[in-house]
Amino acid sequence: MVRMHTPGKGIAQSALPYKRSVPNWQKLTGDEVKEMIYKLSKKGLTPSQIGVILRDSHGVNQVRHVTGTKILRILRAKGLASKIPEDLYHLIKKAVAIRKHLEKNRQDKDSKYRLILIESRIHKLARYYKTKSVLPPNWKYESATASALVA
Repeated sequence: MVRMHTPGKGIAQSALPYKRSVPNWQKLTGDEVKEMIYKLSKKGLTPSQIGVILRDSHGVNQVRHVTGTKILRILRAKGLASKIPEDLYHLIKKAVAIRKHLEKNRQDKDSKYRLILIESRIHKLARYYKTKSVLPPNWKYESATASALVA
């Protein structure tokens, strides 16, 4: 998502290798990588955490190059993907943490302002996911029930 509430441009990112083929030093096959993805997903890890573990521990630089499909698509085909997208989940989790903080510290004006900004990002992202049919059309973010979504 674009930087909404900061003046930064947000263009820093890592560069992917130009070659899309599997490196010749890699010993894992696509089926072995898929089995690792299933196993890590059943432990409760998110697709980005799975990608980091595969990259750091098993030397799989890009799952897409080895298997032909992305991690989230592999999980969706097996029925292991989460109901709400990962980025939306983390924004909701952050909003719940700020609400909990505001219950104890009602005078914290900056946190109240940041909560408004985070919730506006949640609404914008939810609107996008509804148009892409990732979320059902009647899905709505409510702060009262948000803690149940991230629990």
